[in-house]
Amino acid sequence: MSITVCPDGPLLVRGGYELLDGEDRPIDPGRATVALCRCGASSIKPFCDGSHKRARFRAR
Repeated sequence: MSITVCPDGPLLVRGGYELLDGEDRPIDPGRATVALCRCGASSIKPFCDGSHKRARFRAR
């Protein structure tokens, strides 16, 4: 598995991984590579929908 931090954007997760919700239930990502939201504005959390651009999200 690899995780790539996109500047002022999502985390790209590739390879073998398992996503779980807050109650430890599996989330089916539907693909081998996913973009996870870091800004909190996505309407499809935990996945990124590009809202970081509209929200002008800036990472430290």
